[in-house]
Amino acid sequence: MTWFLLCVGLLLVGYFVYGAFVEKVFGINAKRQTPAFAQTDGVDYVPMSKGKVYLIQLLNIAGVGPIFGPILGALYGPAAMLWIVIGCIFAGAVHDYFSGMLSVRNGGQSVPNLAGKYLGKSAKHFMNVFATILLLLVGVVFISAPAGLLGKLTGLSVSLFVGIIFVYYLIATIVPVDKIIGRLYPFFGALLLFMSVGLTVALIVSSEHSLLPGFEASDFLTNLNPNDMPLWPALFITIACGAVSGFHATQSPLMARCMENETNGRFVFYGAMIGEGIIALIWCAIALSFFGGVEGLATGMAGNPANVVYEASTGLLGAVGGFMAVLGVIILPITSGDTAFRSARLILAEFFNMPQTQLPKRLMLAIPLFVIGAILTQVDFGVIWRYFGVANQATAVLMLWTASAYLLRHNKLHWICTIPAMFMTSVVVTFLLNSATLGAGLPMTISTVVGVLVAFAVATLLVIKIKGKSVELAEEA
Repeated sequence: MTWFLLCVGLLLVGYFVYGAFVEKVFGINAKRQTPAFAQTDGVDYVPMSKGKVYLIQLLNIAGVGPIFGPILGALYGPAAMLWIVIGCIFAGAVHDYFSGMLSVRNGGQSVPNLAGKYLGKSAKHFMNVFATILLLLVGVVFISAPAGLLGKLTGLSVSLFVGIIFVYYLIATIVPVDKIIGRLYPFFGALLLFMSVGLTVALIVSSEHSLLPGFEASDFLTNLNPNDMPLWPALFITIACGAVSGFHATQSPLMARCMENETNGRFVFYGAMIGEGIIALIWCAIALSFFGGVEGLATGMAGNPANVVYEASTGLLGAVGGFMAVLGVIILPITSGDTAFRSARLILAEFFNMPQTQLPKRLMLAIPLFVIGAILTQVDFGVIWRYFGVANQATAVLMLWTASAYLLRHNKLHWICTIPAMFMTSVVVTFLLNSATLGAGLPMTISTVVGVLVAFAVATLLVIKIKGKSVELAEEA
């Protein structure tokens, strides 16, 4: 378990060292009034304490992604944990920090408006469509996954739980943020804490499952996946929410509207991503150790990560403890699915310039979203998950380029966003060109070369476009 504990330690060091550096580059202003106070409306702009905002942010972003993603990623062996650490510190947490703090600096605006301001109107229109589609896919994924686990846990109909979760999502989407989300999430957080700490302790003290399979340095570059999915670039699409995830860019503005002071930003946004990375590491380690390695994991998973969750939880913690742990896993997607639909409603409200203080107007936008979501739940989960993964990372790419453009405009160290933006651009373009099911089916070498060239081209065009232009400091006033 030395490798696992080292990875957790590196994430914590990353928060205190690199997180502080990112905060310094951004340049916080403790005296500036946040949108929570400047635009209080009692519905979406509601001041909340630092601890509560952090907990809600963590639960918002930590859906089924940091569990199912790392379990699927564990099929690649130790490289999965390495990507979680590097991706989380230098890409994911940076992405989350800027998506949150740029929203704070711009009156709590959603990611499409931020993209429009710093990248242009075309980026805004593209992001409006793309972010709404992503949030719908997230909502559907985060209905199907917990409903399936609840069905497995209770023996009752999965369709029954789909209906119950749908009703909860609708209520949570339209009521003021502090009425359900602000009150229930502390309880949900306790379940999450039990799941994370309980499983970690049980894994370490277990005489049968306490060791991760041995590995050599070459295993970090060798494709160990028995399904013959290429490590590059599939690993970086598979493990999204535990390393870097565009879904988080749609969630951070929710808490940007509730944060009381800019000094809380590193703890809330950067820190929540580090917390999610630790959850991802826990499940990656469980997947590899409980089933004795990649081959055993592939057999035990049987194509559905939910099987791993159930078997490992009950196997490590017994019937009662396993029930509580699975319940904690179920809570994660539910607490992200409700805010996914809420974010979609707010993005559409900004697009149509429709104030959301009145309930009928909130219903006018929420009900069509849920009708489309209900239709999408009939699509095969595996298909939805693949489209979600690509859409998710493409959204992350656009958010990272938005943050890079912001730093360029303000003559700050843009490389902290530009480098991860270039890497993720290469990943997404390569995956789309190489994939036979979702893309063009081109050879990997050609796909990779084109992906890298596109990343450098975008970076060059961005620098040329912004360099020398007057800096827009309206949000700094």
